[in-house]
Amino acid sequence: MSRKKNIHFEISERKVLLRIVDICVTIFGLYVLQNSINYDYLTIENDNFVSILVLAIYITVFGTIFEIYDLQKSSKLDVTFRNIVLTISTTVLFYLLTPVLTPFLPEQRLQIIYFYLCIISVIFLWRWAYIAFISTPRFYKKVLLVGEISNIENIIKPLNQSDPNYKIVGFINSETEVDSPIKFKGLKEFESSDLMQVIREEKISEILVASYNSESITPEIYHDLITLLDQGFTIREYTQVFEEITYRVPIQFVGKDFYKYFPFSRSNQNTLYLFFHRTFDIIFSILGLLFGLCILPIIVLGNLIANKGPLFYFQERVGQNGKLFQIVKLRSMIVNAEAGGAKWAQKNDSRITKFGMFLRRSRIDEIPQFINVLKGDMSIIGPRPERPFFVNELSRIIPFYETRHIVKPGLTGWAQVNTRYGSSVDDSLTKLQYDLFYIKHRSVFLDINIVVKTLSTILYYRGQ
Repeated sequence: MSRKKNIHFEISERKVLLRIVDICVTIFGLYVLQNSINYDYLTIENDNFVSILVLAIYITVFGTIFEIYDLQKSSKLDVTFRNIVLTISTTVLFYLLTPVLTPFLPEQRLQIIYFYLCIISVIFLWRWAYIAFISTPRFYKKVLLVGEISNIENIIKPLNQSDPNYKIVGFINSETEVDSPIKFKGLKEFESSDLMQVIREEKISEILVASYNSESITPEIYHDLITLLDQGFTIREYTQVFEEITYRVPIQFVGKDFYKYFPFSRSNQNTLYLFFHRTFDIIFSILGLLFGLCILPIIVLGNLIANKGPLFYFQERVGQNGKLFQIVKLRSMIVNAEAGGAKWAQKNDSRITKFGMFLRRSRIDEIPQFINVLKGDMSIIGPRPERPFFVNELSRIIPFYETRHIVKPGLTGWAQVNTRYGSSVDDSLTKLQYDLFYIKHRSVFLDINIVVKTLSTILYYRGQ
């Protein structure tokens, strides 16, 4: 079947595109600036290679922190402009404070204003063009879903939320016994006999197969899929796409063949990686505790006035391989908050004091846990440790829940930087999906990504 292939960008391609073009337009903008007006602070020439490289690194790092590479936010012009201003403001500030690697401050301070406004302007114009031309339906990846219809909403919803350019235009029921047509918010259901025609008319780029049991796929659909595969058409399995787009492991779709979905990262047994990971834990914990000592007088005063009770709070948690340990935190709830038994923390929980809310949102309440990290009970990065009561409850409801205990729990983790504080079984399922993704793909680069995203979480006040 001959067809014209549509142009579309994968998630990774769009993120790389945003980063590369941000740097390119910045360099181009400064080059135009130096040839247009009396500007000579940072000129684009070979002698300034190091200074230009430092600027590029700063834009990339602070752009990640202030989320200008978040695809959902990058598709909204107002949010994009705000994040660009925050990114470039912080970038310029750090750039001016590192004169060893960057040009010395100019005699005319107006040069800095030119430098600042130029970068904001060119990046914003490029991002406007991105939203107007690239983040549009002409570059959407149009997908046809082939699978069982019983759980179609749970299949489609996470993909739509994670990637605005991944559009499932319709579905075909792969089951032999077909009931009445399913209606799902305007999503079209096509007849299985029309598969080839649908691909041509709807300009489908990819077929997504979501079937718990391959035996349920009708012979007619199976024949058409084989024909398409022989012609080089892209056919992908749902769990692979889900993991690639959402950065989660879809454990609710994993059955008896679970071992196919959990080829855990080799870093979990890599001695060199674990050595550097532990070294980072120790160094960062010492720095964290020193910072905690510096702000301790303020915390003690706030606790005396607003919390009125013990400063520290101890609680039993489940650690690596199910080992129990005592976690230490700054108390953020009223005294005897769980006198009636363990309870889920809720949004606007009345048990949290006003000062405690500040401690949670700023993550200051976590500082004493650096002691747990030094003792080896925890790591800086890993799944958050949960209480034994909830572990027992969730293990009976959620498959593979205890798999998260094969690594040390952490102060921050992939789940913490990607989702809100869990207050239900559904929230715990989502967090587990992120935790298993981390265990499966654990690496230095993912650890760095989590550290940077943690800064975003703190700066945007998204604590527990």
